[in-house]
Amino acid sequence: MIGDYDPENVTHTATTTALQHAAARVGADVDVDWVPTVEITSVDAPRIAGADALLIAPGSPYRNMDGALFAITYARTRDVPLLGTCGGFQHLVVEYARNVLGVHDAEHAESSPDATTQVITPLTCSLFGRRMDVEIRPCTKAFDAYRRAESTERYYCNFGLNPAYVQQLEHGGLVVSGLDQDGEVRILEHPALRFFMGTLFVPQTSTSAAEPHPVVVAFVEAAARLVNAANEPIAQTLTRQRHRSRASAVRTGRPS
Repeated sequence: MIGDYDPENVTHTATTTALQHAAARVGADVDVDWVPTVEITSVDAPRIAGADALLIAPGSPYRNMDGALFAITYARTRDVPLLGTCGGFQHLVVEYARNVLGVHDAEHAESSPDATTQVITPLTCSLFGRRMDVEIRPCTKAFDAYRRAESTERYYCNFGLNPAYVQQLEHGGLVVSGLDQDGEVRILEHPALRFFMGTLFVPQTSTSAAEPHPVVVAFVEAAARLVNAANEPIAQTLTRQRHRSRASAVRTGRPS
């Protein structure tokens, strides 16, 4: 978890619970480690090295915006599952614009209100505390997670993607997989990566043990697959070693 944890922030407390609900559904164990943005000073920061997945938390502006961006770069370049919600979605856009699209002066209007290149801008109407329908586009990872064409989601944000950059982001490899009723982007993903998704809404706050949120479940599933893939060669090596040991025991007459 990348974010400046605040026990009074409902989106933060809900996040840990949501991950636990999703893990129970997947049949996996999760170790949730909140990493303050000030502790991430480079892409190689020790606190994120070796992470099985990264969730960029709501709650911006972050104490260290660069820390959040470094974490996103780490996940994107190493194909580590990443989910960014609310502020996490917004900073995913900033990171991608700067480091993939080459818009090096891309900024977030909340942290840089006077910047000339704002890829994240104030929403026409605040979505804080609102529940709104989201259309899920078919043939996307978001649709695979939801298995339906529409969902009602809860928002906690006042900023969103500048529409002027939608086409550029799509040409650069991202896919718009969720829209609101006005056609505004609410979910972005990268189809070529294991799991690289941003939601402007906060799925963590719409979950229960009986019904974990499908996006969070898909995120945890992607992390579990990564762990299993990493462990599979080790398991195969141990199996081969056991087989060789048994064969040697038969040849020498030693008990196996």
